[in-house]
Amino acid sequence: MSRPRMRQGDVLEFLALMERTGVRVWVDGGWAVDACLGSQTRAHADLDIAVQEHDVPAATAALRGRGYRPVPRPDTSAWNFVLGDDGGRQIDFHVIVFDENGDGVLGPPENGHRYPAGSLTGAGRIGERQVNCVTPEWLVRFHTGYAVDADDWADVSALCERFAIPVPEDYQRFR
Repeated sequence: MSRPRMRQGDVLEFLALMERTGVRVWVDGGWAVDACLGSQTRAHADLDIAVQEHDVPAATAALRGRGYRPVPRPDTSAWNFVLGDDGGRQIDFHVIVFDENGDGVLGPPENGHRYPAGSLTGAGRIGERQVNCVTPEWLVRFHTGYAVDADDWADVSALCERFAIPVPEDYQRFR
């Protein structure tokens, strides 16, 4: 069986639902790469979003009303979880609280996971819709520090080329 994918129409439908619900989200991950580039470059298994903690109840209630439910994963926590539906659509929540420095803190502050101030100021397009997203520079930075693969290289190389960002050391083997 093929792995379910989040298609552009699914993403646009989700973003419209969040807008109607009054929830602000920032697109992250592969869809943020495509938003910054202005077109879809590859298939995506899910939609990664950053959302403020105070908006999680409204966002999850709206999705539950559409048949979404928790997708169990080993790393599920109150600040990082996935909701999915029977059609295979999945939304990967990254729950943040802005601190006094403007950083979006993800989880307990002592863990050190955050969207640094300015990283959520990106703007891009998915289809005809303008979206808030992670900036290209931070998308590249967030794609380092782990075992990178060909999808990561495709994302990073496209961002580096389009936005004149130096290719990180993690990707030198692909050059």
